[in-house]
Amino acid sequence: MNKILIIIQREFLKRVQKKGFIILTIVMPFLMAALIFVPLWLSSIQSDEQQHVAVIDPSGVYVKALQGSKAFLFSAQPVMTKEMRSEDSPFDAVVSISGDLVKNHGRVTIYSCKEVPANLRDYVQTKVDEAVQRQKLSATGIAGLDKIIDNVQSNVPLETVKWSKEGDEQTSSTDVAIAVGSIFTFLIYIFVISYGGMVMQSIIEEKTNRIVELLVSSVKPFQLMMGKIIGVMLVGLAQMALWGVMLAVILTAASAIFGLSPSPTMGAGPGLSSSTAPFTQETQDILTAITNLPFTEIGIMFILMFVGGYLLYASFFAATGASVNEQEDSNQFVIPVTMITLFGLYAAMYSIENTDGPLAFWASLFPLTSPIVMMVRIPFGVPLWQEALSVVLLYATALLMIWLGGRIYRVGILMYGKKPNMKELIKWMKYK
Repeated sequence: MNKILIIIQREFLKRVQKKGFIILTIVMPFLMAALIFVPLWLSSIQSDEQQHVAVIDPSGVYVKALQGSKAFLFSAQPVMTKEMRSEDSPFDAVVSISGDLVKNHGRVTIYSCKEVPANLRDYVQTKVDEAVQRQKLSATGIAGLDKIIDNVQSNVPLETVKWSKEGDEQTSSTDVAIAVGSIFTFLIYIFVISYGGMVMQSIIEEKTNRIVELLVSSVKPFQLMMGKIIGVMLVGLAQMALWGVMLAVILTAASAIFGLSPSPTMGAGPGLSSSTAPFTQETQDILTAITNLPFTEIGIMFILMFVGGYLLYASFFAATGASVNEQEDSNQFVIPVTMITLFGLYAAMYSIENTDGPLAFWASLFPLTSPIVMMVRIPFGVPLWQEALSVVLLYATALLMIWLGGRIYRVGILMYGKKPNMKELIKWMKYK
Protein backbone atom coordinates (compact mmCIF):
# COMPACT_ATOMS: atom_id res chain seq x y z
CA MET A 1 0.00 0.00 0.00
CA ASN A 2 2.88 2.38 0.80
CA LYS A 3 4.29 1.85 -2.68
CA ILE A 4 0.94 2.72 -4.28
CA LEU A 5 0.78 5.88 -2.17
CA ILE A 6 4.26 6.88 -3.34
CA ILE A 7 3.23 6.42 -6.98
CA ILE A 8 0.01 8.36 -6.39
CA GLN A 9 1.98 11.20 -4.81
CA ARG A 10 4.46 11.22 -7.69
CA GLU A 11 1.76 11.32 -10.37
CA PHE A 12 -0.21 13.98 -8.49
CA LEU A 13 2.66 16.35 -7.78
CA LYS A 14 4.15 15.93 -11.25
CA ARG A 15 0.99 17.40 -12.77
CA VAL A 16 -0.22 19.99 -10.25
CA GLN A 17 3.18 21.70 -10.14
CA LYS A 18 3.10 22.48 -13.86
CA LYS A 19 2.53 26.15 -14.75
CA GLY A 20 -0.09 25.22 -17.33
CA PHE A 21 -2.15 23.39 -14.72
CA ILE A 22 -1.97 26.31 -12.26
CA ILE A 23 -2.91 28.91 -14.88
CA LEU A 24 -5.80 26.84 -16.23
CA THR A 25 -7.12 26.16 -12.73
CA ILE A 26 -7.17 29.87 -11.87
CA VAL A 27 -8.48 31.22 -15.17
CA MET A 28 -11.21 28.66 -15.93
CA PRO A 29 -13.74 29.70 -13.20
CA PHE A 30 -13.62 33.30 -14.40
CA LEU A 31 -14.23 32.15 -17.98
CA MET A 32 -17.16 29.98 -16.86
CA ALA A 33 -18.66 32.87 -14.87
CA ALA A 34 -18.19 35.15 -17.86
CA LEU A 35 -20.01 32.64 -20.08
CA ILE A 36 -22.98 32.85 -17.68
CA PHE A 37 -23.19 36.58 -16.94
CA VAL A 38 -21.74 38.33 -20.00
CA PRO A 39 -24.41 37.07 -22.46
CA LEU A 40 -27.14 37.95 -19.93
CA TRP A 41 -25.64 41.40 -19.42
CA LEU A 42 -25.24 42.03 -23.15
CA SER A 43 -28.83 40.93 -23.79
CA SER A 44 -30.04 43.56 -21.31
CA ILE A 45 -28.25 46.41 -23.10
CA GLN A 46 -30.55 48.40 -25.34
CA SER A 47 -28.88 50.40 -28.11
CA ASP A 48 -30.29 53.92 -28.70
CA GLU A 49 -28.80 54.13 -32.18
CA GLN A 50 -31.22 53.51 -35.04
CA GLN A 51 -30.18 52.07 -38.38
CA HIS A 52 -31.40 54.07 -41.38
CA VAL A 53 -33.25 51.93 -43.93
CA ALA A 54 -34.58 53.14 -47.27
CA VAL A 55 -37.91 51.73 -48.47
CA ILE A 56 -38.80 51.72 -52.16
CA ASP A 57 -42.55 51.11 -52.18
CA PRO A 58 -44.46 52.41 -55.22
CA SER A 59 -47.79 51.64 -53.52
CA GLY A 60 -46.93 53.62 -50.39
CA VAL A 61 -48.83 51.08 -48.28
CA TYR A 62 -46.07 49.02 -46.76
CA VAL A 63 -43.68 51.81 -45.82
CA LYS A 64 -46.31 53.02 -43.35
CA ALA A 65 -46.56 49.52 -41.85
CA LEU A 66 -42.81 49.49 -41.23
CA GLN A 67 -42.81 52.63 -39.09
CA GLY A 68 -42.59 52.46 -35.31
CA SER A 69 -39.43 50.39 -34.84
CA LYS A 70 -36.99 51.43 -32.10
CA ALA A 71 -34.07 49.79 -33.87
CA PHE A 72 -34.70 51.00 -37.44
CA LEU A 73 -35.69 54.28 -39.05
CA PHE A 74 -37.47 53.67 -42.34
CA SER A 75 -37.53 56.37 -45.04
CA ALA A 76 -39.60 56.23 -48.23
CA GLN A 77 -37.53 56.68 -51.40
CA PRO A 78 -38.85 56.88 -54.98
CA VAL A 79 -36.19 54.78 -56.71
CA MET A 80 -32.96 53.00 -55.96
CA THR A 81 -29.96 55.17 -56.75
CA LYS A 82 -26.34 54.34 -57.44
CA GLU A 83 -25.36 56.00 -54.17
CA MET A 84 -27.45 53.48 -52.22
CA ARG A 85 -25.30 50.67 -53.60
CA SER A 86 -22.04 52.20 -52.37
CA GLU A 87 -20.41 51.85 -48.97
CA ASP A 88 -20.79 55.62 -48.50
CA SER A 89 -24.56 55.34 -48.67
CA PRO A 90 -26.51 57.17 -45.93
CA PHE A 91 -28.65 54.04 -45.63
CA ASP A 92 -27.63 50.85 -43.84
CA ALA A 93 -30.01 48.81 -46.00
CA VAL A 94 -32.63 49.19 -48.73
CA VAL A 95 -36.02 47.43 -48.74
CA SER A 96 -37.50 47.09 -52.22
CA ILE A 97 -41.18 46.12 -52.53
CA SER A 98 -42.43 45.45 -56.04
CA GLY A 99 -45.48 43.90 -57.67
CA ASP A 100 -48.80 42.96 -56.12
CA LEU A 101 -48.16 41.15 -52.84
CA VAL A 102 -51.87 40.56 -52.25
CA LYS A 103 -52.14 38.43 -55.39
CA ASN A 104 -48.80 36.72 -54.67
CA HIS A 105 -47.23 38.34 -57.73
CA GLY A 106 -44.86 40.60 -55.85
CA ARG A 107 -41.61 40.30 -53.98
CA VAL A 108 -39.78 41.92 -51.10
CA THR A 109 -35.99 42.24 -51.27
CA ILE A 110 -33.56 43.66 -48.73
CA TYR A 111 -30.27 45.00 -50.11
CA SER A 112 -27.18 45.84 -48.07
CA CYS A 113 -23.42 46.12 -48.50
CA LYS A 114 -23.12 43.82 -45.48
CA GLU A 115 -25.00 40.73 -44.41
CA VAL A 116 -28.58 41.71 -43.62
CA PRO A 117 -29.18 41.64 -39.82
CA ALA A 118 -31.56 38.92 -38.70
CA ASN A 119 -33.63 41.35 -36.63
CA LEU A 120 -34.18 43.59 -39.69
CA ARG A 121 -35.15 40.63 -41.85
CA ASP A 122 -37.60 39.31 -39.25
CA TYR A 123 -39.11 42.75 -38.59
CA VAL A 124 -39.73 43.46 -42.28
CA GLN A 125 -41.15 39.97 -42.82
CA THR A 126 -43.58 40.33 -39.90
CA LYS A 127 -44.79 43.84 -40.72
CA VAL A 128 -45.24 43.20 -44.44
CA ASP A 129 -47.12 39.96 -43.72
CA GLU A 130 -49.44 41.83 -41.36
CA ALA A 131 -50.05 44.56 -43.94
CA VAL A 132 -50.85 42.02 -46.67
CA GLN A 133 -53.18 40.20 -44.30
CA ARG A 134 -55.07 43.42 -43.57
CA GLN A 135 -55.42 44.11 -47.29
CA LYS A 136 -56.82 40.64 -47.93
CA LEU A 137 -59.30 41.04 -45.06
CA SER A 138 -60.47 44.38 -46.43
CA ALA A 139 -60.94 42.83 -49.87
CA THR A 140 -63.56 40.43 -48.48
CA GLY A 141 -65.96 43.33 -47.95
CA ILE A 142 -67.00 42.11 -44.50
CA ALA A 143 -67.20 45.07 -42.16
CA GLY A 144 -65.02 44.83 -39.05
CA LEU A 145 -63.53 41.45 -40.02
CA ASP A 146 -60.01 42.57 -39.19
CA LYS A 147 -61.06 43.60 -35.67
CA ILE A 148 -62.87 40.31 -35.16
CA ILE A 149 -59.73 38.35 -36.10
CA ASP A 150 -57.57 40.58 -33.89
CA ASN A 151 -59.88 39.85 -30.96
CA VAL A 152 -59.79 36.12 -31.64
CA GLN A 153 -56.00 35.95 -31.78
CA SER A 154 -54.28 35.65 -28.42
CA ASN A 155 -50.83 35.25 -26.94
CA VAL A 156 -51.33 33.40 -23.68
CA PRO A 157 -48.36 33.78 -21.27
CA LEU A 158 -47.00 30.41 -20.18
CA GLU A 159 -44.96 29.87 -17.03
CA THR A 160 -43.31 26.72 -15.74
CA VAL A 161 -43.36 26.03 -12.00
CA LYS A 162 -41.63 23.16 -10.22
CA TRP A 163 -42.87 21.70 -6.95
CA SER A 164 -40.20 20.97 -4.36
CA LYS A 165 -40.33 17.92 -2.09
CA GLU A 166 -41.93 20.12 0.56
CA GLY A 167 -44.64 21.18 -1.89
CA ASP A 168 -43.30 24.70 -2.39
CA GLU A 169 -43.53 26.35 -5.79
CA GLN A 170 -40.25 27.28 -7.45
CA THR A 171 -39.60 29.21 -10.62
CA SER A 172 -38.25 26.82 -13.24
CA SER A 173 -37.11 27.02 -16.83
CA THR A 174 -36.82 24.17 -19.29
CA ASP A 175 -34.21 26.12 -21.27
CA VAL A 176 -32.10 26.65 -18.14
CA ALA A 177 -32.31 22.94 -17.25
CA ILE A 178 -31.28 22.05 -20.81
CA ALA A 179 -28.34 24.46 -20.69
CA VAL A 180 -27.09 23.26 -17.29
CA GLY A 181 -27.54 19.59 -18.21
CA SER A 182 -25.70 20.10 -21.50
CA ILE A 183 -22.82 21.91 -19.79
CA PHE A 184 -22.28 19.16 -17.20
CA THR A 185 -22.63 16.50 -19.91
CA PHE A 186 -19.89 18.08 -22.01
CA LEU A 187 -17.71 18.61 -18.94
CA ILE A 188 -17.87 14.99 -17.84
CA TYR A 189 -17.25 13.82 -21.42
CA ILE A 190 -14.19 16.04 -21.76
CA PHE A 191 -12.84 15.25 -18.29
CA VAL A 192 -13.19 11.47 -18.59
CA ILE A 193 -11.58 11.36 -22.03
CA SER A 194 -8.81 13.87 -21.29
CA TYR A 195 -7.77 12.51 -17.89
CA GLY A 196 -8.05 8.93 -19.13
CA GLY A 197 -5.87 9.90 -22.07
CA MET A 198 -3.28 11.32 -19.65
CA VAL A 199 -2.89 7.87 -18.09
CA MET A 200 -2.32 6.21 -21.46
CA GLN A 201 0.11 8.87 -22.63
CA SER A 202 2.13 8.67 -19.40
CA ILE A 203 2.40 4.88 -19.64
CA ILE A 204 3.47 4.97 -23.30
CA GLU A 205 6.14 7.61 -22.56
CA GLU A 206 7.59 5.63 -19.65
CA LYS A 207 7.51 2.43 -21.68
CA THR A 208 9.22 4.11 -24.64
CA ASN A 209 11.93 5.62 -22.40
CA ARG A 210 12.41 2.28 -20.59
CA ILE A 211 11.64 3.98 -17.27
CA VAL A 212 8.95 1.41 -16.59
CA GLU A 213 11.58 -1.35 -16.35
CA LEU A 214 13.06 0.39 -13.31
CA LEU A 215 9.64 0.98 -11.79
CA VAL A 216 8.39 -2.61 -12.08
CA SER A 217 11.57 -3.82 -10.43
CA SER A 218 10.40 -2.06 -7.26
CA VAL A 219 6.60 -2.38 -7.44
CA LYS A 220 4.11 -4.81 -8.89
CA PRO A 221 2.62 -3.88 -12.28
CA PHE A 222 -0.89 -3.69 -10.80
CA GLN A 223 0.33 -1.32 -8.08
CA LEU A 224 1.97 0.85 -10.72
CA MET A 225 -1.20 0.93 -12.82
CA MET A 226 -3.47 1.78 -9.89
CA GLY A 227 -1.04 4.41 -8.62
CA LYS A 228 -1.14 6.16 -11.97
CA ILE A 229 -4.92 5.90 -12.31
CA ILE A 230 -5.64 7.17 -8.79
CA GLY A 231 -2.97 9.89 -8.99
CA VAL A 232 -4.42 11.37 -12.17
CA MET A 233 -7.94 11.01 -10.76
CA LEU A 234 -6.96 13.05 -7.69
CA VAL A 235 -5.55 15.71 -10.00
CA GLY A 236 -8.92 15.91 -11.72
CA LEU A 237 -10.87 15.99 -8.45
CA ALA A 238 -8.59 18.66 -6.99
CA GLN A 239 -8.92 20.79 -10.08
CA MET A 240 -12.71 20.44 -10.14
CA ALA A 241 -12.94 21.16 -6.40
CA LEU A 242 -10.97 24.37 -6.82
CA TRP A 243 -13.10 25.31 -9.81
CA GLY A 244 -16.28 24.64 -7.84
CA VAL A 245 -15.20 26.75 -4.85
CA MET A 246 -13.92 29.62 -6.98
CA LEU A 247 -16.97 29.57 -9.24
CA ALA A 248 -19.30 29.56 -6.22
CA VAL A 249 -17.50 32.57 -4.75
CA ILE A 250 -17.56 34.42 -8.07
CA LEU A 251 -21.24 33.69 -8.70
CA THR A 252 -22.17 34.63 -5.12
CA ALA A 253 -20.33 37.93 -5.45
CA ALA A 254 -21.91 38.60 -8.84
CA SER A 255 -25.35 37.71 -7.48
CA ALA A 256 -24.90 40.16 -4.61
CA ILE A 257 -23.77 42.90 -6.99
CA PHE A 258 -26.75 42.35 -9.31
CA GLY A 259 -29.25 41.94 -6.46
CA LEU A 260 -29.91 38.23 -7.05
CA SER A 261 -31.27 36.12 -4.21
CA PRO A 262 -32.75 32.61 -4.27
CA SER A 263 -36.54 32.50 -4.50
CA PRO A 264 -37.67 29.17 -3.03
CA THR A 265 -41.36 30.00 -3.29
CA MET A 266 -43.35 31.86 -5.88
CA GLY A 267 -45.20 33.76 -3.22
CA ALA A 268 -42.05 35.09 -1.61
CA GLY A 269 -41.47 37.55 -4.42
CA PRO A 270 -39.06 37.73 -7.33
CA GLY A 271 -35.50 36.55 -6.99
CA LEU A 272 -34.14 39.91 -8.08
CA SER A 273 -34.77 43.31 -6.62
CA SER A 274 -36.15 45.60 -9.28
CA SER A 275 -34.33 48.53 -7.72
CA THR A 276 -30.89 46.98 -7.94
CA ALA A 277 -31.04 44.47 -10.79
CA PRO A 278 -29.83 45.86 -14.13
CA PHE A 279 -31.42 43.00 -16.09
CA THR A 280 -34.71 42.70 -17.91
CA GLN A 281 -37.53 40.68 -16.34
CA GLU A 282 -36.82 37.76 -18.68
CA THR A 283 -33.16 37.75 -17.66
CA GLN A 284 -34.13 37.97 -13.99
CA ASP A 285 -36.40 34.94 -14.40
CA ILE A 286 -33.51 32.99 -15.94
CA LEU A 287 -31.18 33.86 -13.07
CA THR A 288 -33.85 32.93 -10.51
CA ALA A 289 -34.44 29.60 -12.28
CA ILE A 290 -30.69 28.93 -12.11
CA THR A 291 -30.63 29.47 -8.34
CA ASN A 292 -33.55 27.04 -7.92
CA LEU A 293 -31.74 24.14 -9.59
CA PRO A 294 -30.68 21.22 -7.32
CA PHE A 295 -26.98 22.00 -7.48
CA THR A 296 -26.18 19.82 -4.46
CA GLU A 297 -27.65 16.78 -6.19
CA ILE A 298 -26.03 17.77 -9.48
CA GLY A 299 -22.63 18.17 -7.79
CA ILE A 300 -22.79 14.83 -5.95
CA MET A 301 -23.89 12.93 -9.06
CA PHE A 302 -21.25 14.69 -11.15
CA ILE A 303 -18.48 13.55 -8.79
CA LEU A 304 -19.84 10.00 -8.59
CA MET A 305 -20.25 9.76 -12.35
CA PHE A 306 -16.85 11.28 -13.03
CA VAL A 307 -15.03 8.94 -10.64
CA GLY A 308 -16.87 5.86 -11.92
CA GLY A 309 -16.55 6.82 -15.58
CA TYR A 310 -12.91 7.77 -15.14
CA LEU A 311 -12.00 4.48 -13.41
CA LEU A 312 -13.78 2.56 -16.17
CA TYR A 313 -12.12 4.31 -19.10
CA ALA A 314 -8.76 4.99 -17.42
CA SER A 315 -8.35 1.25 -16.80
CA PHE A 316 -8.94 0.64 -20.47
CA PHE A 317 -6.52 3.41 -21.47
CA ALA A 318 -3.90 2.05 -19.05
CA ALA A 319 -4.19 -1.43 -20.55
CA THR A 320 -3.98 0.08 -24.04
CA GLY A 321 -0.89 2.11 -23.16
CA ALA A 322 0.84 -0.96 -21.76
CA SER A 323 0.00 -2.99 -24.88
CA VAL A 324 1.54 -0.70 -27.50
CA ASN A 325 4.96 0.77 -28.15
CA GLU A 326 3.95 3.97 -29.96
CA GLN A 327 1.07 6.43 -29.63
CA GLU A 328 -0.05 5.64 -33.18
CA ASP A 329 -0.41 1.94 -32.39
CA SER A 330 -3.14 2.67 -29.84
CA ASN A 331 -5.66 3.86 -32.44
CA GLN A 332 -6.99 0.37 -33.18
CA PHE A 333 -8.11 0.08 -29.54
CA VAL A 334 -8.96 3.71 -28.77
CA ILE A 335 -11.19 4.44 -31.77
CA PRO A 336 -13.94 1.91 -30.83
CA VAL A 337 -14.05 3.29 -27.29
CA THR A 338 -14.16 6.85 -28.62
CA MET A 339 -17.12 5.87 -30.80
CA ILE A 340 -18.94 4.56 -27.71
CA THR A 341 -18.37 7.81 -25.81
CA LEU A 342 -19.52 9.80 -28.85
CA PHE A 343 -22.65 7.67 -28.98
CA GLY A 344 -23.22 8.55 -25.33
CA LEU A 345 -22.80 12.24 -26.14
CA TYR A 346 -25.27 12.05 -29.04
CA ALA A 347 -27.69 10.04 -26.89
CA ALA A 348 -27.50 12.77 -24.26
CA MET A 349 -28.27 15.47 -26.81
CA TYR A 350 -31.25 13.56 -28.20
CA SER A 351 -32.44 12.79 -24.66
CA ILE A 352 -32.84 16.48 -23.89
CA GLU A 353 -36.24 16.52 -25.62
CA ASN A 354 -37.52 13.69 -23.42
CA THR A 355 -35.33 12.97 -20.40
CA ASP A 356 -37.66 10.18 -19.25
CA GLY A 357 -37.84 8.47 -22.65
CA PRO A 358 -36.49 4.98 -23.46
CA LEU A 359 -33.23 6.29 -24.96
CA ALA A 360 -32.49 8.50 -21.95
CA PHE A 361 -33.47 5.78 -19.47
CA TRP A 362 -31.42 2.90 -20.89
CA ALA A 363 -28.43 5.02 -21.92
CA SER A 364 -28.26 6.46 -18.38
CA LEU A 365 -28.10 2.91 -16.97
CA PHE A 366 -25.69 1.38 -19.51
CA PRO A 367 -22.28 1.73 -17.79
CA LEU A 368 -20.35 2.82 -20.88
CA THR A 369 -22.68 5.76 -21.52
CA SER A 370 -24.28 6.43 -18.12
CA PRO A 371 -21.68 8.98 -16.90
CA ILE A 372 -22.50 11.17 -19.89
CA VAL A 373 -26.25 10.66 -20.32
CA MET A 374 -27.23 10.74 -16.64
CA MET A 375 -25.89 14.27 -16.20
CA VAL A 376 -28.29 15.68 -18.79
CA ARG A 377 -31.24 14.15 -16.89
CA ILE A 378 -30.37 15.34 -13.36
CA PRO A 379 -31.53 18.99 -13.74
CA PHE A 380 -34.96 17.72 -14.84
CA GLY A 381 -35.31 15.38 -11.85
CA VAL A 382 -34.47 11.66 -11.75
CA PRO A 383 -35.92 9.09 -9.30
CA LEU A 384 -33.45 8.12 -6.59
CA TRP A 385 -33.61 4.43 -7.48
CA GLN A 386 -32.52 5.17 -11.05
CA GLU A 387 -29.58 7.23 -9.82
CA ALA A 388 -28.57 4.49 -7.37
CA LEU A 389 -28.90 1.73 -9.97
CA SER A 390 -26.87 3.71 -12.49
CA VAL A 391 -24.08 4.29 -9.95
CA VAL A 392 -24.01 0.63 -8.84
CA LEU A 393 -23.84 -0.68 -12.42
CA LEU A 394 -21.16 1.86 -13.32
CA TYR A 395 -18.88 1.04 -10.39
CA ALA A 396 -19.37 -2.72 -10.79
CA THR A 397 -18.32 -2.44 -14.44
CA ALA A 398 -15.41 -0.19 -13.48
CA LEU A 399 -14.13 -2.79 -10.99
CA LEU A 400 -14.41 -5.48 -13.67
CA MET A 401 -12.49 -3.30 -16.12
CA ILE A 402 -9.80 -2.60 -13.51
CA TRP A 403 -9.35 -6.34 -13.00
CA LEU A 404 -9.20 -7.07 -16.75
CA GLY A 405 -7.00 -4.04 -17.41
CA GLY A 406 -4.63 -5.12 -14.66
CA ARG A 407 -4.16 -8.55 -16.23
CA ILE A 408 -3.37 -6.98 -19.60
CA TYR A 409 -1.13 -4.36 -18.03
CA ARG A 410 1.09 -6.85 -16.15
CA VAL A 411 1.95 -8.65 -19.42
CA GLY A 412 2.03 -5.77 -21.87
CA ILE A 413 4.08 -3.35 -19.81
CA LEU A 414 7.31 -5.27 -20.49
CA MET A 415 6.36 -6.40 -24.00
CA TYR A 416 8.32 -4.67 -26.77
CA GLY A 417 8.42 -4.88 -30.55
CA LYS A 418 5.04 -6.55 -30.99
CA LYS A 419 1.69 -5.11 -32.01
CA PRO A 420 -0.95 -7.18 -30.25
CA ASN A 421 -4.44 -7.67 -31.62
CA MET A 422 -7.63 -8.36 -29.72
CA LYS A 423 -7.02 -12.11 -29.80
CA GLU A 424 -3.60 -11.60 -28.22
CA LEU A 425 -5.05 -9.39 -25.48
CA ILE A 426 -7.57 -12.09 -24.58
CA LYS A 427 -4.67 -14.52 -24.16
CA TRP A 428 -2.95 -12.07 -21.83
CA MET A 429 -6.08 -11.90 -19.69
CA LYS A 430 -5.96 -15.69 -19.22
CA TYR A 431 -2.31 -15.83 -18.15
CA LYS A 432 -1.83 -16.88 -14.54
